[in-house]
Amino acid sequence: SIPFFITFIGLEFAVSWIQKRKLPGRINDGISSLSLGILSRLPDVLFRSIELISYIYVWNNYRLFELPWDSPWTWYLTLLGVDFAYYCFHRMSHEVNILWAAHQVHHSSEDYNLFTALRQSIVQKYTSWMFNLPMALFIPPSVFAVHLQFNLLYQFWIHTEVITKLGPLEWILNTPSHHRVHHGRNPYCIDKNYGGTLIIWDRIFGTFEAEDAKVVYGLTHPVNSFDPIMLQLRPLAHIWNTFWATPGFCNKLSVIFKGPGWGPGKPRLGLPEEIPVITGKEVPFNPHVPAYLNCYALVHFAVIVDLYTGLLASLTMLSQGAVLLRIGFIILSLASFGLLMESKSKAGILEIIRSLVFIGVYKLGYFRSQFSFLGYAYEV
Repeated sequence: SIPFFITFIGLEFAVSWIQKRKLPGRINDGISSLSLGILSRLPDVLFRSIELISYIYVWNNYRLFELPWDSPWTWYLTLLGVDFAYYCFHRMSHEVNILWAAHQVHHSSEDYNLFTALRQSIVQKYTSWMFNLPMALFIPPSVFAVHLQFNLLYQFWIHTEVITKLGPLEWILNTPSHHRVHHGRNPYCIDKNYGGTLIIWDRIFGTFEAEDAKVVYGLTHPVNSFDPIMLQLRPLAHIWNTFWATPGFCNKLSVIFKGPGWGPGKPRLGLPEEIPVITGKEVPFNPHVPAYLNCYALVHFAVIVDLYTGLLASLTMLSQGAVLLRIGFIILSLASFGLLMESKSKAGILEIIRSLVFIGVYKLGYFRSQFSFLGYAYEV
């Protein structure tokens, strides 16, 4: 899927420049989104997919009957089943605080572009698998696996502002217009348009909202950070602290299982009037850093992408220690880039340490570029 992503991102840049004479995002936010995407995939380097493993286990041991894999109706039914399961999980990810703590990572960007689509949680996949298990009672794993990937890939292209409306397709499909609403923090956007491929579930269950006033993107209470580690873990730490600070056992459970806006004496999803008003003058978090520092972060991030894709390509040939070393260095690098783009005072020290570590392990032969001609350039 990587060539698919690169092609569409390049196309979005070209169309945005033609339409508005500006690029569709910022370097700091784009690197942050890609860093979160890389982090979300690192567990797959060490563990098999829990979604497929759990599904195959239920299929092998508990299936009630078997739909023919080569019947078109099986494929149509699976399309609906996977998308409905995604709608249910996605809706719960906004309405259950512990699930929202993972999912909010995807909503933390104040830009809206194809980079945002890759901004994913590292822990969300360890809860989403449960919603697919009913299909394992009758739908073959091979058919399910194809639609699971299709549903995920479909959602990539709808994270853009360069596409406006798609006419009659807006009634059936989830489109960029519908998904812009989902990513908005305007009061009319909150908890709307949960669909993956189809928008029909939102229309059926009353969670649909058409795009109206200009959408302001991000969380209702912005996190103001580009540090991917902090973005992944701070919401979980907030729940932990709130859990212990809230009196009463039932209230403690409510902190975990009710909505992120809940508090003692409030309804399950919180009070709508507590959602901050949008004035239209909101300014995205954008610390000033010198242009050369943006270029530095961009070049070094490209090196990490090379190491990451090289890790995936050579996984079966590496020892467990080498794999863990590469994963640790990737995490260290992504955290360092986030602090650099926030102009944090200790970012320079961390970056010097990171660069020395890189030189050391590169000289020892633990890191190698996929492109041999870049070896000397990496050392420079």
